Amino acid sequence: MKILRHTIFTIAIVLATVAAASAADSKVATVDMKKLFNGYYKTKLAQSSLETRKAELRKEIKDMADGLEKSQADYKQLLDQINDPALSADERDKRKQAAADKAKDITGARTAIEQFQRQAESQLADQSQRMSGNLVTEIQKAVADKAKAGGFTVVLNSSSTEVVVFASDANDLTAGVLGQLNAGQPIDVTPAGAGVPLNISTNLQ
Repeated sequence: MKILRHTIFTIAIVLATVAAASAADSKVATVDMKKLFNGYYKTKLAQSSLETRKAELRKEIKDMADGLEKSQADYKQLLDQINDPALSADERDKRKQAAADKAKDITGARTAIEQFQRQAESQLADQSQRMSGNLVTEIQKAVADKAKAGGFTVVLNSSSTEVVVFASDANDLTAGVLGQLNAGQPIDVTPAGAGVPLNISTNLQ
């Protein structure tokens, strides 16, 4: 019910805005923000940067996990040695203490890995959000520039079903804005296509 009220309220605002624009003899245009985001070459660069960082963090986690696995193997070996009847009582006590110390190390290593993974995922999420925010800001500026150049005073996002009930593509600025955004694209960068997700994943699993 809350979602329905929010949708109706949003549509009412948009319709009121369009009505006001029409009353002032203004022009209304549309853009597909999802298509602009996915088609912007900097989105691919951001995705690549995030994937590189994710790979680095995965390697660090794997190295930590390998160290934990070795400690577990050493602990098992110490337990086996404790049961060796050939050991003296003094040597057996030393092995028991070593096993207890190793058990503490294992517990600490597990905790460290869990904490590191949580922090890594949080860092990736922050980086993704920051990159996405910067990209959207650049796209919005390009849309505003294109709208001003074309004499449009209202631009609706045609990819949002909550905002647009119907939109003709007669005044769609998406292609023009995308061309403007990618005008400075390096020649060795392929524009991000539809396969690039709008929300960059930060899952380390």
